Amino acid sequence: MRGLKRDRTASVVIRGHAFIQSLRRGHYELGVDARPGLTIAADFDELALVV
Repeated sequence: MRGLKRDRTASVVIRGHAFIQSLRRGHYELGVDARPGLTIAADFDELALVV
């Protein structure tokens, strides 16, 4: 796929990117007990329990 074909696809990608950046910057209290290299993985593990 070359580029984003629809506005909805672009919107999903942009929101997902913003969410990951927020996780990395610590705006959510997820994965606070995880080792420094595994915080994003721990965040997703905690999110899976909630969803």
